[in-house]
Amino acid sequence: MGFNYPRAAITVDCVVFGFDEGELKVLLIQRGIAPFKGKWALPGGFVRTDETIDQAAGRELLEETGLTNVFLEQLYTFGAVDRDPRERVVSVAYYALVKLCEHPATGASDAAWFPVAKPPTLAFDHAEILKTGLSRLRGKVRYEPIGFELLPEKFTLSQLQHLYESVLQTTLDKRNFRKRILSMELLVSLEGELCSGAHRPAQLFRFDAEKYAALKEAGFNFEL
Repeated sequence: MGFNYPRAAITVDCVVFGFDEGELKVLLIQRGIAPFKGKWALPGGFVRTDETIDQAAGRELLEETGLTNVFLEQLYTFGAVDRDPRERVVSVAYYALVKLCEHPATGASDAAWFPVAKPPTLAFDHAEILKTGLSRLRGKVRYEPIGFELLPEKFTLSQLQHLYESVLQTTLDKRNFRKRILSMELLVSLEGELCSGAHRPAQLFRFDAEKYAALKEAGFNFEL
């Protein structure tokens, strides 16, 4: 039985965030075909008929950036009638969080990291999607420990604070931040220290994901 109504095409678009040298960044792909040939865009593409939306997002990330096994969560659905000049297209957007120390390079020569604060002109409605992804990240990082997805496995308290300051675009009081994060008892102190130039060596920590999962199950609220 055929359909009596025209059908819109479905795509997925991924806002991939990374954190490097105290700066929040987004991964973009330079388009090689029309429309918007030569413009930068979010990784993504059309959903195949034999895959789920989540599978399509994971496949497009792998094909266009080489990324796999990263934090990936559905963000929002964008369905403006004229968002794609080719045809009626509805896009399901996702956002991903990447540890840049583990993914220093991407799988495509036309992929590059850009500061979130100064992205190039983006194709389609991807500037709106990026804005929505950033808003979601800024909101969620306050009440869920997803920020640790952007840090190396071993990090210092200064690196952690710089991450939150970069995401939230604000300056945090050093003493209060450290007091609050350490009071949660979710950081494990590690042997060894990180040496950085002329500064004193800094203590290294890791996030205890298993402890957080157990505490969350018991009703613990992560809030910064």
